[in-house]
Amino acid sequence: MDINTLYQIFLQCNGVTTDSRHCPQESLFIALKGDTFNGNAFAAQALKDGCAYAVVDEPAYAPKDDHRYLLTDNCLKTLQELARYHRRQLGTRIIGITGTNGKTTTKELMAAVLSQAYNLLYTQGNLNNHIGVPLTLLRLRADHDLAVVEMGASHPGDIQELVDIAEPDYGLITNVGKAHLEGFGSFEGVMRTKGELFDFLRQRGDSTVFVHRDNPYLCKMAGGLNPIYYGSEDGLYVNGRVTDNSPFLAFEWKAGREEQWHKVQTHLIGDYNFANALAAVTVGRFFGVEPQKTDRALEEYIPQNNRSQLLQTGDNTLIIDAYNANPTSMRASIGNFRNMKADNKMLILGDMRELGKESAEEHQAVVDYLEECGFRDVLLVGSQFAATRHSYPTYPDAAALAEHLKADKPQGKTILIKGSNGIHLSSVVEYL
Repeated sequence: MDINTLYQIFLQCNGVTTDSRHCPQESLFIALKGDTFNGNAFAAQALKDGCAYAVVDEPAYAPKDDHRYLLTDNCLKTLQELARYHRRQLGTRIIGITGTNGKTTTKELMAAVLSQAYNLLYTQGNLNNHIGVPLTLLRLRADHDLAVVEMGASHPGDIQELVDIAEPDYGLITNVGKAHLEGFGSFEGVMRTKGELFDFLRQRGDSTVFVHRDNPYLCKMAGGLNPIYYGSEDGLYVNGRVTDNSPFLAFEWKAGREEQWHKVQTHLIGDYNFANALAAVTVGRFFGVEPQKTDRALEEYIPQNNRSQLLQTGDNTLIIDAYNANPTSMRASIGNFRNMKADNKMLILGDMRELGKESAEEHQAVVDYLEECGFRDVLLVGSQFAATRHSYPTYPDAAALAEHLKADKPQGKTILIKGSNGIHLSSVVEYL
């Protein structure tokens, strides 16, 4: 089936689904495959549950006498090609965003700001991979003014694959740091892969990118492009400064060399979110959002999904950052916690996943930094931390830590909880 014929069918449908458990009436089901499932086997059920058509790539699952089955060579490639074709038909301006840390928060903040003036489509949750990006693009409608598309990566070439699908008009890389080193091989591999967003835009010609001036790596990566700079240096397109962080981030910003400072009080934990918020201000200003609306959007935004959330329990104050962790974000969180004005500080830290051969060195660096900061009340979770040299109590997993907390519950503490999602530190919150 050629892409134009499929596209005409798509236009008749009520969206696209790849999950046979979620089949909106008159939607288009595309049968994807994974290590443990074959979506083709669920095509019939998807049609029964309300889908109008089902795209399959195995003839055995496509009865010849049923026009609702659409046979293709590769369902994943078809999904991606359909998304790119749809994106081209609409011509919506797209801002592509990637980075080691902060891309989801920055995307959410940008969406909050841009939604003040535009009918905006943006990535939901963290649907930022080779499946999530095309599903996001297929939600585009003709009445959308702009789109913000988040792009994640864990291996070289991942961002190249995503920009070839989304074809962004603008780009923003939040930062580059040590994450997924098992897949990238090195920090240089991280830079090359994240830089694939800028490489795509560079090939298109005079493309605009938004660049954090305080980060020399990003400034170098933006060569040959039209950079819009933001940061702490005076006179940039947008510059700003942190004014408070106890515990919520407050900052001021101004545009260019204007005299007026705009004051913003956020619900974000951590001064490491300053660059994320300033990026949102910059993108908003570039697209003409009024400063007062920008400030209000940032002040009203409340983070979700265990991303730097503040939770007051009956016994303790918790700073929950248990969605993800890598050496860059871990050090930033610990440093921020050290500077935070709070009594009786305690840390619960879990292993950082996917660091490959550098895992032992990076986990040792974290415990060394804890000692350098003078922290004494620390609980570590996971085999990687257990293998480091330190004097802190260590637990093999979150379940073991939970048993300890049941027997000896902290009282009156301000507790930072951070680790990779796979360590499941969010499961111990109920015992704090």
